[in-house]
Amino acid sequence: MDFSKYTKGSGSCESCEFYDYDEMTDSYCCTLSLDEDEMVSFMSGRTKGCHYYRYYDEYKSVQKQI
Repeated sequence: MDFSKYTKGSGSCESCEFYDYDEMTDSYCCTLSLDEDEMVSFMSGRTKGCHYYRYYDEYKSVQKQI
């Protein structure tokens, strides 16, 4: 499921920690497991943004090693 239109603040799904490549569908999608109520909220457009957005910093682990 593509949630790229749901953003929180200035972030977007492309920079989210949960946005990952799915080899089965050959596309990028949200890997976050949502319960039924949250999914209905997303699909109906009642949310202005994703409450679970986390900026993905691929260099975070490298900074800890230094």
